[in-house]
Parts: sequence; structure tokens; C-alpha cells
Amino acid sequence: MKLQPLEFEKPVLELEAKLADLKSSSAANDINFETEVRRMEEKLEQTRRDIYCNLTAWQRVQIARHPARPFSLDYMQLAFHDFVELHGDRLFGDDASMPGGLATIGKYRCVVIGHQKGRDTKENLKRNFGSAHPEGYRKALRLMRMAEKFGLPFISLIDTPGAYPGVGAEERHISEAIALNLREMMVLKTPSVAVVIGEGGSGGALGIGVSNRVLMLENSYYSVISPEGCAAILWKHRKHAPEAAEALKLTAKDMLELGLIDGVIPEPMGGAHQDQGHAILNLREAIVRQLDELVGQPVEQLLEDRYQKFRKVGEFAGDTAG
Repeated sequence: MKLQPLEFEKPVLELEAKLADLKSSSAANDINFETEVRRMEEKLEQTRRDIYCNLTAWQRVQIARHPARPFSLDYMQLAFHDFVELHGDRLFGDDASMPGGLATIGKYRCVVIGHQKGRDTKENLKRNFGSAHPEGYRKALRLMRMAEKFGLPFISLIDTPGAYPGVGAEERHISEAIALNLREMMVLKTPSVAVVIGEGGSGGALGIGVSNRVLMLENSYYSVISPEGCAAILWKHRKHAPEAAEALKLTAKDMLELGLIDGVIPEPMGGAHQDQGHAILNLREAIVRQLDELVGQPVEQLLEDRYQKFRKVGEFAGDTAG
């Protein structure tokens, strides 16, 4: 897939084009431009670092939404192996925006599920732009219970702007489906790991996100509302999305500092879409490390640790008398 540069990436693209022209001219005219090429490469590397090491929250949101990032099925097929997709919630139908099934990661046989987006209009319509229907969350619940029954770790990959808010979803009780998942994941008697791989939007993300370990990719975000939605409410215009993104504290770094996640998975320079192989390897290693710690723990400890992890969310310290 051809990479489409984001607005803030254009200086890098311009330097890459100049470097390519310089190398082409050197080869075509048999002139040694080695010194100039080296200087250009150094400038390009410095520009990359200046941009990607100082990303704003809004720029990270844009990277999280990049259509060339690895999606859930990419990870399921490449970070995991022996992936066998399972379909249907046994109640209504199959939701293509929430694929999942049996797989192996490292030495662990597991159950994995995740939100799936599309890279073009046709695929996005099939995957409902990554916004799951009630049957998607009920399929996730079915697979959770299967993981528990067979003593398999449960892995969830989060990448959604939010659960689907349409009339059909409301008629089939989307809020009840998500609420039931929250309750059942809290008491799931098997190790669980959730990873935000792109967008982590609202209850749609949390519906498969209550786990013993919650991780985020470096350029993903996790938030109760999108920056555009927040801007529309507070500033009455979407153009204030960058300010909203900063105020929401939605980046992986923010989430870690607030104690809402357990770790950040590094991405290649410029984002996971720049080097999918590297990003996939990083995710696999991070999940396996968590499973090494969790698998084998007594069920009572898994449940207590998970309970305490979420029970302390929102706690504050200090004297409130006044």
C-alpha cells in the first residue's frame, strides 16, 4: 500500500525526494556526490528525529488512524501463528468488524479477538469502519468463555473509534452487550491481555479491554471521546481537535503516567506503518512477556489483581475538606 504522508511529515518527504534525485543524478552523470549525499542523509535523519521525537497528541492521533498501520487481522496472521478464525455470536449473526479465533503466540495457545478496520471504501463498509455491532461484542464474549473453558489466555486487540451508534445497534442493545462484557471480563478465570493498537475509542474499546494487563502501542490513543467530538462539545467546532487532544491526555505516555495502562510498546521511527515487520515483532514480544508473568498464576490471584487494577482507577490523594 502506498503511504500517504501526513501534513507534518511533508518536510521528510521533500528531503527524501531531494536525496533520491541527488543519487540518481550522481549515477546518471557518473559524478561522485558522496559528500553531498552523506550530508543530505544526515539532515534527513535529523529532520526525522526532530519531527517524530516531538509529536503532539494530535499528531499521534493522526498516526493511530493511518490506513497503512497493521490492523488486527495483520497481527493475528503475523504476530500469532496457526490462527483459525471463528464466526458468529450464536444469537444473531457474525460481525466482520470483530474477527477472532484460536491462535498461538510464542509457546502459548490462546484465543484472540480484535476490532478490524478497512483500507479502502469497500473493505471499510464490510468492516463497518472498525465500529462493532452488538453481535461483535457477543461474539467476543462467546470466545472469552471458550478461552476460560479450555484454560487458554485471552488476547484482545483494540482499534476502534467507538462502538456503532446506529439504530440497528440500539435495537439489538449495544449498551447491554458492552456492559455485560465489562462484567464478565472482570471475573474471567483465565489470564487476559489487551493491547490498544490504534484507536481506543470510548466504550467500544473498553468492551474488550478489561484485562489483567493493558498495553498500548506508542502511537495509539485511548480516550472516552474522540478529539473531534470533544472539540464539537467544548468549542462548537472540530477545528479545535488539536487542543482537545492535548486536554484529553489520551496518548500512551499520558495513560502510563496516569496509571491506566501497564506498558507502552515502542514503534519504529515514524509509526508502525513505516515498518510493519518491526511493529509486529514488538507486539508479539510484549504479549509473550506478559503471558510469561500471568500464565500459571492461581485463578484467585488473577481475579484479585484484575479487580484491584480497575478498582484504583480514578482514585485521588489529598485532603478534600474545605
